[in-house]
Amino acid sequence: MIPRLNEKEEQILALLVADPNLGVGDLAGRLSVSTVTMRAYLNGLGEKGYLYRVRGGAVPTIHPEIIEREQRRQPEKRLIAEAAAGLVADGDTIMIEAGTTTAMVVRYLLGKRDVSLVTNNTLALAHSRGNPGLRVQVVGGEYRPATESVVGPLALEHIRRFHVRTAFVGTDGFSPRNGLSTHLVEGAEIVKAMATAADRVVLLADSSKYNGNGFVSVLPLSRVDILIVDAGLPLEAVREIENEGPRVIRAGMDSKSKIEGE
Repeated sequence: MIPRLNEKEEQILALLVADPNLGVGDLAGRLSVSTVTMRAYLNGLGEKGYLYRVRGGAVPTIHPEIIEREQRRQPEKRLIAEAAAGLVADGDTIMIEAGTTTAMVVRYLLGKRDVSLVTNNTLALAHSRGNPGLRVQVVGGEYRPATESVVGPLALEHIRRFHVRTAFVGTDGFSPRNGLSTHLVEGAEIVKAMATAADRVVLLADSSKYNGNGFVSVLPLSRVDILIVDAGLPLEAVREIENEGPRVIRAGMDSKSKIEGE
């Protein structure tokens, strides 16, 4: 879910991404509200930084690809993120890589105390605001709007300065044969750096990414300590993955017992 937005606000952003030329009246008609109410919604979204107002309408400031990924498999992502947050204890040190599911982990850290977070995920910042238990280090580098991430040599240099207990990473695809893969070279380098800087690597991926292959190889599954996935991953696949090394937590099914065993 896009941070700090209600259902109507998410619908407005989705409509504007699909057609930036929609005006206040068009949006009001689509969502069955008055134009006065719609202007209030747009002003609120503008104040939160999700769009900027233009005459008669508004233009989103978030990249369309991010909004599209946010809307995909939301229930599964919430369960995965919540299970991941359950692995974080008071006083922990963690890294969170770019991605919509990884960003949501921060949302479920509310109530944890004295957690140090290193991240290149700019989406995670929205979830970290208002959480007094977090100390956040945002790595420097080049900002990529399409992935809401900070990448490049400077980002890698910053990541290598830290050592953390857990790195939470994502992927565009994973399989026993090919391991983790992604479509972006820069993203692969970030994951590798975080894996080197952490005592354990936790992969967050919904089951639709199983047997998917990205353009760039990232890590073998043997470098992953825990995979958190949704219940859609078949038991046969779970066994194949665990044969490669990672423990598999199917969020919403067996996450409670696995986390209690930490």
